[in-house]
Amino acid sequence: MTITVRRVRADEGARVRALRLRAVSDPVASIAFLTTYEQELARDEAFWAERAASGSDGGATAMFVAENGDEWVGSVTVLVKQPGQVDYAGRSSTIGRADVVGVFVAAEARSTGAIDALLDAAARWTADQGFETLGLEVHVDNHRAQAVYRRAGFVPTGETFTGPIGAELAMSRSLRTL
Repeated sequence: MTITVRRVRADEGARVRALRLRAVSDPVASIAFLTTYEQELARDEAFWAERAASGSDGGATAMFVAENGDEWVGSVTVLVKQPGQVDYAGRSSTIGRADVVGVFVAAEARSTGAIDALLDAAARWTADQGFETLGLEVHVDNHRAQAVYRRAGFVPTGETFTGPIGAELAMSRSLRTL
């Protein structure tokens, strides 16, 4: 399997939808998402077109996809939050920050380096936006994901909180060496 990573293109809404539906239906990955298959299935074409467009260009959102040939086998999105902007858990920060969300790698692409390539692309993009760290939150019971993030250079920040799916652990990765 040869994995390449690139930023999503604006016209790829249908492919973004297909991968998201695959992600939220994966029993191993489902603990990481805040929506269900049924909720995602109910979203209209315009929603997916906007998601692809916003992830393809600009500085507030960047979506990266892992490809094996023409097949999408993973994705990661970076969301930039401005100072004072409230996040999904009702928290706001006094500083701007960039966070990884929507991390997914298909079962057949696990252990191929796809997640490392996705997280590295997200880190490079985030550093190019002027951030010194890249953050993420992971469910406290998702030990497999925590191990992957640690291997990719993320460390616990010491912050835990209760989010929509339960107890979450905040982690961050320094971008100073990029």
